[in-house]
Amino acid sequence: MSTTECAIGNRRLPVTRVNTVVVGSGAAALNTAVQLDRLGCRDLLVVTERLGGGTSNNTGSDKQTYYKLSLAGGGADAPHEMARSLYDGGAMHGDIALVEATLSAQGFHHLVPLGVPFPHDRYGGFVGYKTDHDPRQRATSAGPKTSMLMFQALLAEARRRQIAIREPVEVVAILTDGTGEAKRAIGLVCMDTSRLDEPEHGLFLVNAQNVVYGTGGPAVLYQASVYPECHTGSTGIAFEAGASGQNLTEWQYGLASTKFRWNVSGTYQQVIPRYISTDAGGGDEREFLNPYFPDMTRLAADIFLKGYQWPFDPRKIEGFGSSVIDVLVYHETVVRGRRVFMDFRRNPSEAGNPALAPFSFDVLDGESRRYLEASNALLPTPIERLRRMNPLAIELYREQGIDIETEPLEVAVCAQHHNGGLKGNAWWESDLRHFFPVGEANGSHGVYRPGGSALNSGQCGSLRAAQYIARRYTDPPRPDEAFAQAARSAVEACGARLAGLLQRGGSRAGLEAYRRTLQERMTAHGAHIRDLAGIRRAREEAQRQFAEWEEQGVGSPADLPYALKNRDAILAQIAVLAAMQEHLERGGVSRGSYLVTDPNGPLPCEGLDDRFRYRLAEDPHRERICEAAWTGSRVTLRWVPRRPLPEDDGWFENVWADYREDRIVR
Repeated sequence: MSTTECAIGNRRLPVTRVNTVVVGSGAAALNTAVQLDRLGCRDLLVVTERLGGGTSNNTGSDKQTYYKLSLAGGGADAPHEMARSLYDGGAMHGDIALVEATLSAQGFHHLVPLGVPFPHDRYGGFVGYKTDHDPRQRATSAGPKTSMLMFQALLAEARRRQIAIREPVEVVAILTDGTGEAKRAIGLVCMDTSRLDEPEHGLFLVNAQNVVYGTGGPAVLYQASVYPECHTGSTGIAFEAGASGQNLTEWQYGLASTKFRWNVSGTYQQVIPRYISTDAGGGDEREFLNPYFPDMTRLAADIFLKGYQWPFDPRKIEGFGSSVIDVLVYHETVVRGRRVFMDFRRNPSEAGNPALAPFSFDVLDGESRRYLEASNALLPTPIERLRRMNPLAIELYREQGIDIETEPLEVAVCAQHHNGGLKGNAWWESDLRHFFPVGEANGSHGVYRPGGSALNSGQCGSLRAAQYIARRYTDPPRPDEAFAQAARSAVEACGARLAGLLQRGGSRAGLEAYRRTLQERMTAHGAHIRDLAGIRRAREEAQRQFAEWEEQGVGSPADLPYALKNRDAILAQIAVLAAMQEHLERGGVSRGSYLVTDPNGPLPCEGLDDRFRYRLAEDPHRERICEAAWTGSRVTLRWVPRRPLPEDDGWFENVWADYREDRIVR
């Protein structure tokens, strides 16, 4: 790695020359850097907005899950078996599924000696449990903060290896060269946000042979979100550079706390807390679920099952399935404009519905009763049950200044994870060559995925990217003069954009209102309740808002990163809404973690108005994947058949020959 300068127009900007630049500092990005260094590729740099500011270090649940091949006990498992579980979720490529399954043990066993405390039995077996969409017991956990522990271990290893990390850096453009299939990434335009008041506002360039993009999902898009507020994502500028997206329609939504963003899954639900709503000021308290349920047994069972079945799933609505809870919370918050809380101090009551019996352990269904009994948790109140089963779940909120022993916990149905994202091949390289989206930025998942598979995917994909770079892309970056020539137009556009923002002037309040508008739009129309008319209207509004971005200004250089992030967000939102519209116009039905409305369909339960009638049928797009790309000023979409699971027989002598003769990495 070296630093030079280049002159572009009337600017002289610092240029860092490096083989590979890694953008982001989550578990996937850091693992790419560590694996590259391990493979001998030490000419690398990590740039990040804030070390530890991403989702890996700031999210979790009652028992955050890591999904991998079974590594204990007598149950039969194999990479093709696990790949089948991933592939069967629909709209996922088979070779990607097989890679994530095959490398799951390797990725997991890389983390263990780094110090991630996954539990094992006395024989050394890493025991597992079943998670959602998991036919076996492949899941494991290091506790509520599994991904945080992964981040900490990988950061410690990166520091031990003396990998260069630069912060605070905002990436404002991806530099490219070439056209069509030959188009490739050649580096970055970055902004050192500690130097915003300087004449060039901290701009510098990275001249790189490879760009690894570990910026997470486009978290900034939703108002109701469990993504940490410090994490926003940077998908929009990747689209703008020419990287395609896939499965942009597919997200995961679930109940989460809003004051402190955290998933309220697992034992938070299994202790069967009371659900209440209030008006905006905290008055007019109601147990709003009660009028919709036929009896206390079903109500208590649905709350309990939200622990196992935390993500919203339209297949779990009929017959008072557990996802009715999510629909009713959405109705209460988005339609009625009220606030919803989980109250661990008291059991659900029969208030407001004479058909409900008082809560008691005698009215629980068999599954709920057996679980609480086996956990020695047949105790009088939800908080006592939670204290018995998972005291760390109480302490977690106390660390954030929230005492759920004395106050209710405000919740909403929130965006939690993007199953779609940027397109990558089986080595995680984009169709924008030399550009490798890893972690949640890569849309490797299909419609349904086993809980915890995202953590596995991030480790496997980052390893694959490192392997490919180390084998095929080790050349130094292009000479300074050639780089400056290729980067000229993009750098001039970035400079003009910054100058325009400062000349127009503006306020932080105006920038925040712009972002709030796009977030509220997405939560209202592009979350887990979708209808075609609403999606079309939202897309039109987003297109207008994008045009209005040019009218936005900033009051000071300190607000430049916020304004640029708004632009990134609206670019990403338009692409996502375009894919959602395409899906519904082609007959898309409720699937994954969202409900598609249909005026001729059934209601989730009596008492809701007709806007909640929904369409649940055979998925016509299960075997296809919708790809999206920004082309000029518009989003283009195409459907491709998903690639099947590979049928390679794995004959040793043949594989060995390919390995010896360097035909594996291709």
